[in-house]
Amino acid sequence: MGFCRVRQGEAADVAPLAIRRGGAYCSAMSEPNTPVQQASAALRALFEPTPLQRNDFLSARYGAEVLLKREDLTPVRSYKLRGAFNAMRRAGAAPGAHFVCASAGNHAQGVAFACRHFGAEGTIFMPVTTPKQKIDKTRVFGGGAIEIVLTGDYFDQTLKAAQDFTVQQGAIFLSPFDDAHVIEGQATVAAEILEQIEGSPDIVILPVGGGGLAAGVTALIRAAFPEARHVFVEPGGGASLRAALEAGHPVKLPAVDNFVDGAAVARIGDLPFEQLSRFSPADVIVAPEDRVCATMIELLNVEGIVLEPAGALAVDALRDLAAEGALEGKRVVCICSGGNFDFERLPEVRERAQRWAGLKKYFILRLPQRPGALREFLNLLGPEDDVARFEYLKKSARNFGSVLIGIETSSPANLSALSERLAAAGFDWRDITGDPVLSEFLI
Repeated sequence: MGFCRVRQGEAADVAPLAIRRGGAYCSAMSEPNTPVQQASAALRALFEPTPLQRNDFLSARYGAEVLLKREDLTPVRSYKLRGAFNAMRRAGAAPGAHFVCASAGNHAQGVAFACRHFGAEGTIFMPVTTPKQKIDKTRVFGGGAIEIVLTGDYFDQTLKAAQDFTVQQGAIFLSPFDDAHVIEGQATVAAEILEQIEGSPDIVILPVGGGGLAAGVTALIRAAFPEARHVFVEPGGGASLRAALEAGHPVKLPAVDNFVDGAAVARIGDLPFEQLSRFSPADVIVAPEDRVCATMIELLNVEGIVLEPAGALAVDALRDLAAEGALEGKRVVCICSGGNFDFERLPEVRERAQRWAGLKKYFILRLPQRPGALREFLNLLGPEDDVARFEYLKKSARNFGSVLIGIETSSPANLSALSERLAAAGFDWRDITGDPVLSEFLI
């Protein structure tokens, strides 16, 4: 049997904690007697613990033991059900109770599922711009227990409408992350890891959006395994935790890229930051969105694992840790937070993955308006180069015309060689692949 080790005041938000060592409970904790243990036990009415799976592909690549905590395998395909369920349970959810939330994604689906489970009434506010697929899934999870209200073009407008409605109706508002009972529910991810893992993890990698999952998990893991390193991952267009750690308090980002929609949050939650403020900016990895796409495509093609962008963040961070030499021989836990991926987005994800890998580039080519000019350009292409896009941007009687051209190939070296041949042939061209303004309007 392992031993218990909890440091004084280590996890005030969720203490006292249930600690396991090597898969064996300490004898004094054989019954659920802490809030997180009770939450975890209550969740078993909805689903069994999600697996902690050794991934042979990633383990071999990085020379480590890589374990994936598969939160994409909950009934709503994300961990959000845990926090929503626990907050409702703690609020005394029962038929007649009325809960309200504002969400365009996983939190909405978790609330909907929990409302149906408890027989409670739920009103879920979603932006008008929410994809139909997300609306339909939320409706299916909630059944007749919920009503969906579409309002506001932007989330801030939707949130205000939901909060105003909550006051008017005397209902209970469910925050997606800035709530102690939500954080307690998300901490059940760590409670399961402590039961499932053999030995101590060396590194635990957590995706961060509003911070509820990271706050709950770190509280338990730090108490059980104080020597374990915690690494947080945020998308490049929504690094609110790093900004808060640099400032010493939560700050609102001036702009957010919503591509990694499950983690692109403008401001980390106040309660989560109380737990996470002990870490430093160096503990946060900021992942480029295009690279996250490459990780998603690789996991889909090689392992058959479908992850949403936020769900792939922890696995994507392995690239950075490997570059600093931190993985060799280590036991690493990656929390895959969700798999609610709309396959209508797959072409965009593949496109961004190719661009990050250097396998696809876009050029604006100034082409002479004379017979044979196009043939001269095509003759410069290599045997593995393929024209994926060709579009005249201007059609006029001028001597030169601008052409948007996209080239796919099998190796980044091929595109470098093409650029050299274009220059040698005297073509006037511009690579716009990395230009965010031109890419947004033309690609």
